Amino acid sequence: MKKRVILHSDLNNFYASVECLYHPEYRGKPLAVLGDPEARHGIVLAKNYEAKAFDVKTGDPMWMAQKKCPDIVFVPPHYDLYMKHSRLIREIYSEYTDKVEPYGLDECWLDVSGSTMLFGSGENIANEIRKRVKFELGVSVSVGVSFNKIFAKLGSDMNKPDATTVIESNRFKEIVWPLPVKELLYVGRATHSKLKRKGIFTIGDLANTNPENLRFWLGKMGIVLWQFANGLDTSPVSNIGAKSLIKTVGNSTTAPRDLMTDEDIKITLMVLSESVSARLREYGFICRTVQIGIRDNELEWFERQGKLDIPNRTAKSIFELAFSLFKKHTNGKPIRSLSVRACDLQPVDFVQLSLLPDVAKLQKQEELEAAMDNLRNRFGHFSVQKGMMLSDKELSNLDPKNDHIIHPMSFFS
Repeated sequence: MKKRVILHSDLNNFYASVECLYHPEYRGKPLAVLGDPEARHGIVLAKNYEAKAFDVKTGDPMWMAQKKCPDIVFVPPHYDLYMKHSRLIREIYSEYTDKVEPYGLDECWLDVSGSTMLFGSGENIANEIRKRVKFELGVSVSVGVSFNKIFAKLGSDMNKPDATTVIESNRFKEIVWPLPVKELLYVGRATHSKLKRKGIFTIGDLANTNPENLRFWLGKMGIVLWQFANGLDTSPVSNIGAKSLIKTVGNSTTAPRDLMTDEDIKITLMVLSESVSARLREYGFICRTVQIGIRDNELEWFERQGKLDIPNRTAKSIFELAFSLFKKHTNGKPIRSLSVRACDLQPVDFVQLSLLPDVAKLQKQEELEAAMDNLRNRFGHFSVQKGMMLSDKELSNLDPKNDHIIHPMSFFS
C-alpha cells in the first residue's frame, strides 16, 4: 500500500491577521476581534499573539479582556473578508491536490500522496504553501505533515506561528505520546475530565490503556480515541467540491434582548429556519433531522434534535419541528441565544418524487418558498415577510450568524 502523505494547514490567528492586514496601524498592538457589545455579542472571537501574551482568550467577555490588557484594540468581525481570504487560500491548496477538506474557514486537510513525485516531499509542499500564502495573501499558516489526518492536525498546532512540523509513522510515539491528552482531536472538556479521573494525562497514557476500559468509560468514542492515539486513523481526505463535504447547515443568533414569550421564540426560530431553508436550496439538499441549540440568560447551553416525518427543506417544516423541540425541552428561563441546524442531509438529485398527499403538499410549500427566495434575491430580504414578523421588527431584523457547513471530520461534534 502506498504511503499516505497528509497535510493539515491552519491559518494563524486568522481573523485577527486579516484585520491587521487591512489596517497596518494595528500591527504590533494587542488586538481582539469582538462581537458587537451593543447586540450582546461582546466576547472575544479571535486575538493576535500580542493579546495572547496578556492571557486574552477566545471567549473572554470584553471587560475581562480589557482588564487583562488595558491597551487592547477591539475591532468588529468582517466575515466577508475572512471568507474571501479562505477561498483564495484554498485556491492555492488546489494547485497541489484536488483532495482538500475544509475544517472551518481557517483549517484544511490536504492529501498530497499523489503529488510528491511532482512537488517533492510532504515537508517540501508544506514549506512551499507557507511561503506562497504569506507572499500572495499576507497572512501566515502553520502546517502539520503526517501519515494520517489526526496527527497532521496535531502537527499544525505544535509549533505556531508559521511553521512546518513533520510526524513520521516510524517515530510518532516519541513526538505524540508525551503530549497532553487534551491536544487530541475530539477530546473535549468533559472527556478530558473523565480521562483525568482515570489517571490518563497524556496521549501515550491513552494509547496504552485497555481499549475495552475506554469503551466502558466513554462508549464508542473511547475506542475511536484509542485508535487515534495509536496512529490508526485511516479516514480519507475528501475531494474539493464533493457534495458529501456538507454534513449539516446551521445558523445561530444572539438576541438583542432576552426572549421571554412564545412569540419571541417563534419569530427568532422563523428567522433562523428561513435562513437554513434558503441555504439548503442553494446547496441542493434536503434534511432528515433538525437540531436546535438553546442558551439561557444564565449561559447554560444545550442541544436537542428530532426527525422530520418526511425529509424536506421547507422553512415551515424546519420551524415547526424546531419550535416543538423548544417547547418540549425548555427549562423556563429567559433565552439569550438560539441556533437551528439541518442534519442528515441528502442531495435532492436522489430524492424520489411521490404522489402521496403529504409529499405533494410539501412540494407546493417548496415552490412557494423558492419563489420567495427569488423575490428576496431581486428586491431585498425584507421585500417578502411572514405576518408574524411584523409584530416585532427588532427580532425579525436579526442577522443570523452563518455557522456554514460541518464536514466529515466533525461527525463526533
